[in-house]
Amino acid sequence: MPQVKIIAKNFMDMVASLTAIKLDKLYNNVFICEAILRSLPPLAKKYVLQLLFIDDPVPCTRIEEWVLPDGLSKHRVAIDRLIQLRIFTETVVDRKEGTCYSLNPTFQKNLQKHIISGGVLPREPMNSNNGIKLPSLQELETYALQQWECFLLQLINSGQGEKLTGISSSMMKVFQRGLLSQRDRDGPRLTESGFQFLLMDTNAQLWYIIREYISNAEERDVDPADLISFLLELSFHVTGEAYNLNTLTDVQRTTLKDLADLGLVKLQQGRKDSWFIPTKLATNLSVSLADSSVRKEGYVMMETNFRMYAYSTSKLQCEILRLFARIEYQLPNLIACAVTKESLYNAFDNGITSDQIITFLQQNSHPRCADRVPSIPENVTDQVYTLYSLLPSRVIQDWFIA
Repeated sequence: MPQVKIIAKNFMDMVASLTAIKLDKLYNNVFICEAILRSLPPLAKKYVLQLLFIDDPVPCTRIEEWVLPDGLSKHRVAIDRLIQLRIFTETVVDRKEGTCYSLNPTFQKNLQKHIISGGVLPREPMNSNNGIKLPSLQELETYALQQWECFLLQLINSGQGEKLTGISSSMMKVFQRGLLSQRDRDGPRLTESGFQFLLMDTNAQLWYIIREYISNAEERDVDPADLISFLLELSFHVTGEAYNLNTLTDVQRTTLKDLADLGLVKLQQGRKDSWFIPTKLATNLSVSLADSSVRKEGYVMMETNFRMYAYSTSKLQCEILRLFARIEYQLPNLIACAVTKESLYNAFDNGITSDQIITFLQQNSHPRCADRVPSIPENVTDQVYTLYSLLPSRVIQDWFIA
């Protein structure tokens, strides 16, 4: 029997961690079944489609015959995934046949229905003739970026003792579960995890927020399965189209307000109706938040003399650089910094590691630097690692001096 261990690293791992009852409830939705199917590894999709119209259990030995010898490792990965998601159930018909697999009946029935007769989309977009003025795709992408940057800037400002404003109580709980601490009498402060969060890739940051938002759903009297179902439904909406808010439940409308804080949707109000417009962040949810977008072009140039130049107009990027570098001056489209011993120790004191700093610099290297090998000067990398390795001795020295 395959070893099944569920670790929620992406959206489908979160789905796999649900109980059997909640998973079966999720599979009652035809479109959720399709979203789950298209998230599977290629070999797992093949198994599902081959067994889709077979009602009897199929021996595992027979399924193994469908794979060439050099594909057994991919076969095991596919079977593990199907069992995690309870798409495959294991049975033992007799000793001769051994272990057999059969499709989850609820999943099988709804996927058959969807393939044979298609289905109605979760909701139809609103008629553009109703006086609705929609933003262009470029404007929508700009809006999503601005919302996300504003969201993270509030988190950084809270680390300086300022209170978070304009953020829903649901999102506040997400922060307080690991990114913010209320121990300081002057207000919330960033924890070590909070500082590390700011250096993460955007997709990893977004997945962290969504994962925690789902995890504490029951504290808001929301069924996690219902929340996951709605988030997956969003992936079937068309980016840039308007959808009527009156077609949603109260819980779904509340969820959309929280998602608007992140830039996943844009909310608009008309004379009679209200509607929401999904951005690419929302329509890519079922793919995988960890893999959904293409790597963005970098903006940081690191020199051998420890000076750093960031070609950016973003206030957020400036504040992130300030976490481990000294800002010397700013021009309209350029931030000049220096990585110093003091700035690195300050970063280490806040819980940021040398690996996180180097990874951040590599991921955000300007195209002219990214093509070099290595993209970050070796003396800079060596110095960052050396200072971090000497951190324990520095702590001991400070203890003796105190």
